[in-house]
Amino acid sequence: MSPFRALAGVLRGLGSCPAFLCPIISNLASWDTFFRNTQASSPSGEAVERRLSALLQGRALPHSPDMTQKVVEDHLAVHTLIRAYQIRGHHVAQLDPLGILEADLDSFVPSDLITTIDKLGFYGLDESDLERSFQLPPTSFIGGADNTLPLKEIIRRLETSYCGHIGVEFMFINNVDQCQWIRQKFETPGIMRFTNAEKRTLLARLISSTRFEDFLARKWSSEKRFGLEGCEVLIPALKTMIDKSSAAGIDSVIMGMPHRGRLNVLANVIRKDLEQIFCQFHPKLEAVDEGSGDVKYHLGMYHERINRETDKNITLSLMANPSHLEAVDPVVQGKAKAEQFYRGDTQGKKVMSILMHGDAAFAGQGVVYETFHLSELPSYTTHGTIHVVVNNQIGFTTDPRVARSSPYPTDVARVVNAPIFHVNADDPEAVMYVCRVAAEWRTTFNKDVVIDLVCYRRFGHNEMDEPMFTQPLMYKQIRRQQRVLKKYSDRLIADGVVTLQEYEEEVAKYDKICEEAYTSSKDEKILNIRHWLDSPWPNFFTAEGEPRSMSCVPTGLDEVVLQHIGQTASSVPLEDFKIHPGLSRILRGRADLVKNRQMDWALGEYMAFGSLLKDGIHVRLSGQDVERGTFSHRHHVLHDQEVDKRICVPMNHLWADQAPYTVCNSSLSEYGVLGFELGFAMASPNALILWEAQFGDFHNTAQCIIDQFISPGQAKWVRNNGIVLLLPHGMEGMGPEHSSARPERFLQMSKDDPDHFPEFNGDFEVQQLYDCNWIVVNCSTPANYCHVLRRQILLPFRKPLIIFTPKSLLRHPDSRSSFDELAEGTKFKRLIPDEGLASQNPDQVKRVIFCTGKVYYELARERKQHKMERDIAIIRLEQISPFPFDLVRAEAEKYTNAELVWCQEEHKNMGYYDYVRPRLLTVVANRKPVWYVGRDPAAAPATGSKSTHLNELKRFMETAFNLSAFHGKDL
Repeated sequence: MSPFRALAGVLRGLGSCPAFLCPIISNLASWDTFFRNTQASSPSGEAVERRLSALLQGRALPHSPDMTQKVVEDHLAVHTLIRAYQIRGHHVAQLDPLGILEADLDSFVPSDLITTIDKLGFYGLDESDLERSFQLPPTSFIGGADNTLPLKEIIRRLETSYCGHIGVEFMFINNVDQCQWIRQKFETPGIMRFTNAEKRTLLARLISSTRFEDFLARKWSSEKRFGLEGCEVLIPALKTMIDKSSAAGIDSVIMGMPHRGRLNVLANVIRKDLEQIFCQFHPKLEAVDEGSGDVKYHLGMYHERINRETDKNITLSLMANPSHLEAVDPVVQGKAKAEQFYRGDTQGKKVMSILMHGDAAFAGQGVVYETFHLSELPSYTTHGTIHVVVNNQIGFTTDPRVARSSPYPTDVARVVNAPIFHVNADDPEAVMYVCRVAAEWRTTFNKDVVIDLVCYRRFGHNEMDEPMFTQPLMYKQIRRQQRVLKKYSDRLIADGVVTLQEYEEEVAKYDKICEEAYTSSKDEKILNIRHWLDSPWPNFFTAEGEPRSMSCVPTGLDEVVLQHIGQTASSVPLEDFKIHPGLSRILRGRADLVKNRQMDWALGEYMAFGSLLKDGIHVRLSGQDVERGTFSHRHHVLHDQEVDKRICVPMNHLWADQAPYTVCNSSLSEYGVLGFELGFAMASPNALILWEAQFGDFHNTAQCIIDQFISPGQAKWVRNNGIVLLLPHGMEGMGPEHSSARPERFLQMSKDDPDHFPEFNGDFEVQQLYDCNWIVVNCSTPANYCHVLRRQILLPFRKPLIIFTPKSLLRHPDSRSSFDELAEGTKFKRLIPDEGLASQNPDQVKRVIFCTGKVYYELARERKQHKMERDIAIIRLEQISPFPFDLVRAEAEKYTNAELVWCQEEHKNMGYYDYVRPRLLTVVANRKPVWYVGRDPAAAPATGSKSTHLNELKRFMETAFNLSAFHGKDL
């Protein structure tokens, strides 16, 4: 006997059981069951299909007056049995439409589920107890209006609720009300009922889904389309969720999904014009938009229409995304959060997101976990997302048994207590019911929920693939598998819900729509990628999608504005607010700077943000530790030292009618959070959205978002985006992971031509920015940093902005700016020329050193020590890409007798050299060499030794100021 059962026996032996002991005894019984469960070995050989066959002939319980203790024990046992089904019933649910696999990769049958008659003994019961009635616990709804049921009926109802075509995982949720809500939805007798009208709607949607795929297969049999065959039920599933959410008040749904079924979703859920989809298959279609475009099964869409079921307006967005299957997840969440923010939808009652996933990617890609971990964070929550896993039970060719370690692909969702509903995709009504419940869950609790749609792929990974190479048995069964539309239509016809004629008419009606659209599509000669835009910005561009102007107004500010922002930045706007003494010193230092009309880096940023807020521009700064700043320089959130959680954000106290400022520390995620902020920036052009890496080096964890969305986003999807990346960068002896933001990677992906000298027409600066894919800068002064942030909003279009921000320069006494540099009429300096003695006698200058960022201050200090201010000019490249050809040419022509040097602190095979050198040579028409000064090539971005770092710096500084260093050398 286990110790728990023994203790329960002692408590019962006290005589009549006091009320306060009942829950204790019940818990002991549960622990006893757990104890025995962990000791028991799994049964072998019994087929799940026979689990009730021996239970239907129960015998009446013989009467005995001396059975009080056994009755109590038997009731406790039945309560434990009910709980076992609630916890583990999904393990034996009939989830696989093919009937050949275990959906949870775990073939064991839980020992506490009554799959054979002998297992009643596990609970101290036997066959004779089947007809006995038992009191039902308050944590079960299987009785409906009855409080007691015969054991045989209890088991039957539990089987119906938890072991049919739906498997429910929810008992890990630590909220009693939520568990009770789910129990009620699945245990209440007869709750999963549909009216004939609902069944006909479901059938019509299945017809649309199935016949769309059939049509594409007939017309383009040799084209990849990543069709939905084997999971056609996804279309009515999505429409059911949207209908239910629309009825609850949702009027905007933002969706993300991988390739499979995308064209079907565009056609039958978003309702993209079919001819626009079909014309994508025509090989001679010519693109008229800018950029390179993307394949049809990556494209997105935005559409506003009437929801037929609710007669309400609804806006549907399907986000464009690349083959990096789950990369779109945080992007969707960011866009949904932005729409909620701008609409004041603080509880997600108007805007929601739906994410679709593949089973292998959902289990295998870490960004799924990162996205889930954003779901409950105050500045990132979208108040509940419905996740639909299209569970093909296979990756590309990879069997689930070698694709994941968890039993289900959905187990990652358990970390946020999201209920998981597994459902057999060949039971359309079960799928619709689960979708209904998921939508209600999201409306009721504003939390994530997962639907695991267990299905199969009728063809291979794509229509050109041969799956029999690697999954022969599975695909033999698939070829024998009757399609879900056939099975469901036969059932409804047999039940008299529809007639065969009505069914055939509905099929013919949809086929006719497809044929007519196909005929119209042949008239399409050009491809407008703009028609596939997932995030339009009304009134920002012209009707043709062009900027309203091609100029940028100056970015300077009025002195009064500068003073006002500076005073707020150096004060605490709230009364009786106790700040840290160290912070008091920082604020006093700021006040002194403002008094002297100067700014450091933190104040320059304050000026940019504050002035934009004044003009109604929302500013959002997100990332790890951004509120204080990794380098303790920002302090945008002040913390009361005596009152827990009392904070002050001075930036939100600048003006009475200003736009809101959001500054939020993120989770320790780069991939997920950068994707989120990218999505946030898509929602509106009239906002400055910034993501700051803790160190610039760490952006490589988010490289997928940078490579797939930020760098090529406009070329692939005609999608403007003004996201700003702040990447702390600088070689300061802090080791290989805290030195380099890898400028070479961003510059390599910049699309300007190094060998082409452009014509200087119109506003050359703005035209260059319009033509580029992103902007890369390394500002050396606070004023220029302020200017470039303001320019980002004042431009008539949006481009991503990559800023390599400083570390040591945050407090460097020479890295300060006067208010004069931000005065009205001033603007961002793409290049800062030498303004010292060298510039006064340019013909006498022997060497011109071009550089960028922090190394300028080291060069300036070294030049002063060598007393070479007349011999060497130092020119700062503040905007590296697009390359300021016009300004560089003016400097090269100014110093006609000087040799040209590019100096950087990064290693030769890194940094800016490979980008800058060919462009400098183009400027001088290859008449002069461009010499390199900096660190030698290396594998790691920096040394881990401080002394080695200083020796490297000393060596290349000596080279920079040795005027004979390159004499007699060949390039």
